[in-house]
Amino acid sequence: MTMSNRCEPVKFLIGSASAALQVEGGEVDTNWHDWARVPGNVLDGSTPARATDHWNRWREDNALMSELDMQIARIGLEWARIEPRPGEFDLAVLDRYREEIRDLLDRGIRPLVTLHHFTNPMWFQELGEFTNPDAPEMFLRFVHAAVTHLGDLVTDWITINEPNVYAVQAYLFKEGPPSEVSWWKLRKVLRNLAEAHCRAYLLIHEIVDGGAPGRRARVTFAHHVRVFVPKNPGNPLHRLFTRVNELLFHEIIEDAMFSGRFSPLLGRRPVGLPIRRYADAIGLNYYSRTAVTGPSDGVLDGVPLTDMGWEIFPAGLVQTARRLHEKYPVPIWVTENGCADNGRAELTGPSGGSLALEHFRPAFLLDHLSAMAASGLPFERYYHWCFLDNWEWSFGEVPRFGIVHVDYETQERTIKPSARMLQEIINAGAITPEIRERYRTGYTCAVGAKPLGS
Repeated sequence: MTMSNRCEPVKFLIGSASAALQVEGGEVDTNWHDWARVPGNVLDGSTPARATDHWNRWREDNALMSELDMQIARIGLEWARIEPRPGEFDLAVLDRYREEIRDLLDRGIRPLVTLHHFTNPMWFQELGEFTNPDAPEMFLRFVHAAVTHLGDLVTDWITINEPNVYAVQAYLFKEGPPSEVSWWKLRKVLRNLAEAHCRAYLLIHEIVDGGAPGRRARVTFAHHVRVFVPKNPGNPLHRLFTRVNELLFHEIIEDAMFSGRFSPLLGRRPVGLPIRRYADAIGLNYYSRTAVTGPSDGVLDGVPLTDMGWEIFPAGLVQTARRLHEKYPVPIWVTENGCADNGRAELTGPSGGSLALEHFRPAFLLDHLSAMAASGLPFERYYHWCFLDNWEWSFGEVPRFGIVHVDYETQERTIKPSARMLQEIINAGAITPEIRERYRTGYTCAVGAKPLGS
């Protein structure tokens, strides 16, 4: 039996992921709003003040998720909205998040709530954010308020999104605030993020598990993992830096956050923090493979690329998940996976139709979901990044990651073919030959494509 005529059961839940700042819009006093106002920091000169206006349009967006039969949704809380000044909490904002979460539950969509997704209140940023030795305690104050207010509705939590990416974009690659180069600060940030996660894990369990008989929180962090390979396997420097990248970008932070084992490179383990498990699932953010020549990203020659210039390498999702599961034998949640696909410019005229909205995303998704289904690993959930096209950090409104198109001028939402494909997979409980045939026709990945903004 060939791949083309095999029905592949899909035993994991399917939904989407988002981050508060990237979708909500509004003039909020965050470090990213402040950073984006500086000319040259964002590719298209936009700021997150517009985004997708989800803060006001959440009912429309939840209804659209329901129409598409999404089973799960990862959403974010904006710390700066909830705690606009140190120790002062806006209960109206927490009630607004509560209303949105209740609506998801009423629609049969299970929420996974992220507490920190790159953004900080400006007051926290001005105190040194996670370089401040008191940062974990300040973060825990926010966690306590949010989880106490929402914990009777939400059992599933992500404490911190991509601590490794947060640190390097801020203190190595200058791709986010405060846009510095400081190995000392990078190390301090990673240590404090790890401590903040471990202590938040314990606190969330204390609040949620103690709230009502039979309730049990499931808590993790979202770990950005790549496949690192030497660009030239015969080059000893390429092989050396491959190992260095794996150690510094993956292993040091994941050992601290999964188990409380702090490498000497991070510093001494925090007082009163025992070595134990601090994650109830592997939260895996996977996008691509990196061809290593040094401490930077690169791609192999002749491979298919997304519109961000990232290699499309579905096998890497299973490869990274297997490595982590062997170290930490807990269920696996793919908390982010997706691609920038800005559609087919040659088909944007009247005859283009929905095909113009996407070039290769349906094929991308089929390959990644198929790899998961065939892996034998305990995948429980798949959160596609993202539901709506959104404001994509230093790239602004340029990349299109959503399965729903957003016209930023009118805020009109348009369902893309990939969304309909996911709906069909959800309803069939499998990738059927008919789905595979229908959504592979006309959708092909580009080899050596020119990245957006280049």
